[in-house]
Amino acid sequence: MDASMWVAKTGLDAQQTRMAVISNNLANVNTAGFKRDRALFEDLLYQNIRQAGGQTGVDTQAPTGMMLGTGTRIVATEKLHSQGSLINTENALDLAIQGEGFFQILQPDGTLAYTRDGSFKLSNIGEVVTSTGARLQPPLTVPQNVSSLTIGADGTVSASLFGGGAQQLGNFQTTRFLNPAGLEPLGRNLFRETAASGPPQVLTPGQNGAGQLVQGALEASNVNVVEEMVNMIETQRAYEVNSKAISSADGMLRFLNQNL
Repeated sequence: MDASMWVAKTGLDAQQTRMAVISNNLANVNTAGFKRDRALFEDLLYQNIRQAGGQTGVDTQAPTGMMLGTGTRIVATEKLHSQGSLINTENALDLAIQGEGFFQILQPDGTLAYTRDGSFKLSNIGEVVTSTGARLQPPLTVPQNVSSLTIGADGTVSASLFGGGAQQLGNFQTTRFLNPAGLEPLGRNLFRETAASGPPQVLTPGQNGAGQLVQGALEASNVNVVEEMVNMIETQRAYEVNSKAISSADGMLRFLNQNL
């Protein structure tokens, strides 16, 4: 079979995978704290027909070689952790991180996960939890006699009590990673530490490069719908071109067979 068909076939596979990445971005355009993905391509091995610099005569060398590529593939998908826009909710337990950092969450299996989704709730015993009931770390409990909560940009949590008076309940902390793109997405707006991300650095918000907290707001997805639509059109056209290459190669083979 003509090698060009196999080369074009790798292009079809890669563009189909890229379309799946774009579709996932668009599907999560309204997911709080979602970070969009980008597909990264690489070319495959080359068939070396003639080496550049090879001897073409006693005193001459080939200035260029002859190397035939074998196609492309998706080598990785990268999370782009750019800041999403902030949406005011006026909910005291909604928090957005303005800058770098993640909230630390305790999973049911005892391991830690990390999220940018700050839509927190209170459990039946007053613990601060995520929408799925996972507990914030370090844990924070709100007493029953609290009338309102104030969360500062540095994570300090203060409560106004019924009947007057105030009380400091604790602090929110954020976690930074040297390479956040290396975190493993788990779904449910959660990420997990990997060897590529580096170890977590637990910090006070607003200090040592950690982002500040904004109470009464949520970070929206950083997906740009217009950009994703342009990428979708580009992917579709690339898929069509690779399909056309297969059709053209088939036509060339059919012409050759008819004239033998």
